[in-house]
Amino acid sequence: IAVSAEAFGAAVNKAYNKRKGSFNVPGFRKGKAPKAIIEKMYGEGVFYDDAINEVFPAEYDEAVEKGGFEPVDSPRDFDITTVSKDEGLKMSFKVTVKPEVEVVGYKGIEAEKADAEVTDEDVDKDLQSKREQNAREIAVEDRASKTGDVVTIDFEGFVDGKAFEGGKGDNYDLELGSGNFIPGFEEQCENHNVGDEFDVFVTFPEEYHEELAGKNATFKIKLHAIKEKQLPELDDEFVKDISEFDTLDELKADIRKTIGEQKADTAKKNFENSVMDQLAELVSAEIPECMIDTAVDNMITEFKYNVEGQGIPFDKYMQMLGMTEESVKGMYRPRAEKEVKTELALEKIAALEDLKVEEAEIEEEYQKMADRYGVKLEDVKAAITAERVEKDLKNRKAADLVLENAVEKAPEKTEEE
Repeated sequence: IAVSAEAFGAAVNKAYNKRKGSFNVPGFRKGKAPKAIIEKMYGEGVFYDDAINEVFPAEYDEAVEKGGFEPVDSPRDFDITTVSKDEGLKMSFKVTVKPEVEVVGYKGIEAEKADAEVTDEDVDKDLQSKREQNAREIAVEDRASKTGDVVTIDFEGFVDGKAFEGGKGDNYDLELGSGNFIPGFEEQCENHNVGDEFDVFVTFPEEYHEELAGKNATFKIKLHAIKEKQLPELDDEFVKDISEFDTLDELKADIRKTIGEQKADTAKKNFENSVMDQLAELVSAEIPECMIDTAVDNMITEFKYNVEGQGIPFDKYMQMLGMTEESVKGMYRPRAEKEVKTELALEKIAALEDLKVEEAEIEEEYQKMADRYGVKLEDVKAAITAERVEKDLKNRKAADLVLENAVEKAPEKTEEE
């Protein structure tokens, strides 16, 4: 970057006018000391840093535009070779740019698409779930607990003879066989009667949070009550109680329709995800690490927002799961790399196919965003540039093109099928 002496001098004057009130100069009221006096007292370059900051953004944008490249990180490694009122400013710096990309074979990508057929078993499973949701619980006192019962227990866990945090509960309702507790816990609560006190011995899974992972534990249990689930009869009266339908056949038909729509939607999404995953693998490019780092940071920010939206401090959530900042970054990195590759591929395809976006499409997208977030249209436009919206729309069109040209194939059958 080269800035003329005249332009740099104007920037120095602007810096002086902004900062002159912060200098105490004997014989002058605050903010009234001439620039020459301040420079004599504090050195000729007293305003140079501010002047450089003043001229740099516009000069940087111009240099980027002239160079015809797209930066993907902030400038660094600044080297100022000349800075003075007489000679102006000459400086150089480094910036990482978006890489050149090749993507071959993006038309005709093959991916499996599952059949959306609904079986009688699917319908029966849904009906059984509805019966479970509407089951009555009947107190049992004349037999021992068994799978399917709901038992009310007090429990306290110990590792190496010491109670651990989060291992205690009173009057807790646990459905035996639900798999909600540590493996082995529920099975050992079977074959006990109301009033029994007994010990349960378990080993925490290796993937449990680090304080307890893989450790042996003893839980002291007191069984207060046993309740047996009583499922309602599957008839027209039950249907009338739980739905807007009058007969079991009507409910079954609605369940079949709903499951069919869900299966079709899932099959479509899985097909599209598989195509996009394969598209990412077609990318040939030297991808800068900073692009992946930025994608990881964005994902963690969204993750943090979702966690804290549930009223849980993010640091505490990480501690509960035994996670560190580095482990979270490692968890997101493969996905971030795939997302970066996919976006680069779509940008390249948009260019290769000469995809266009009309002004009306950009305006429509702005309006959709305003409606979605409940904000004013002008606020959306102030926050997001038209260039960004245009780029996103081109990428969507590129994705549509790839998906329209993708080839569906039936899933490979297993030996059992």
